[in-house]
Amino acid sequence: MSEIELIKFKEFDLNDAVIIEGFPSVGLISPIVINYLIATLNLDQICALDSNDFPPVSMVYAAKPKFPARIYASEKLKVCVFLSEFSPHSKLARPLSKVITSFASTNKCSLIVSTEGIPTHQEEIKGERVVRGVGSTSRCRERLNRSQIPQLDRGIISGVSGALLNEGRRHGFDVICLLIEAEPQPMDAMAAAKIVEAIDRLLPQIKIDVKPLYKRAKQIEEQLKRLRRQAKPAESEAISPTYR
Repeated sequence: MSEIELIKFKEFDLNDAVIIEGFPSVGLISPIVINYLIATLNLDQICALDSNDFPPVSMVYAAKPKFPARIYASEKLKVCVFLSEFSPHSKLARPLSKVITSFASTNKCSLIVSTEGIPTHQEEIKGERVVRGVGSTSRCRERLNRSQIPQLDRGIISGVSGALLNEGRRHGFDVICLLIEAEPQPMDAMAAAKIVEAIDRLLPQIKIDVKPLYKRAKQIEEQLKRLRRQAKPAESEAISPTYR
């Protein structure tokens, strides 16, 4: 199994905090959601993640180098997010889910929220898209009901989100996955905005104004597309020939 190192930059108290996981998958909804939360809630970087199976790249923001997988948080708001600019290979799903749940348990966090897209082509989408949720425990399912988020009755959730739900079920830890129909290839900032609205309903301790995300959707999509193009060669290099 892949080894993932946690690099700590600052001391922090995340007792009873909510973790929101944002490793990219369908339509790259997750990084749009997480980047918006970081900016809107003014979250501070506290840790980074590294592995020999991650692409060998450094993301540069405000003239500062950053690891391609990072953790941001606010002690005051009790919110913590995991962000990545690369899409992890399927072989990394379980190791990443174990790192996230271990981090949550060690820091006595209360809930993990994962965001995911359901791969759907535009012509198959009928009417307004609805965010649905899946909870690992009865507590989570009750929380989804209170937040008026309909629950997915049946389906398949893969990647880090699916592995997190399984870890939550195994250890009795609260994990909620929020899902929405999204096109697999293009950026889908509109779908991301609906996920942010659902997070706002799910977490009453924070208030998020989603209107700017709707207005800046295309701009955010273009920024992420540019970063993805730059990171693509290194991302391919990080996958061993066995998994190509």
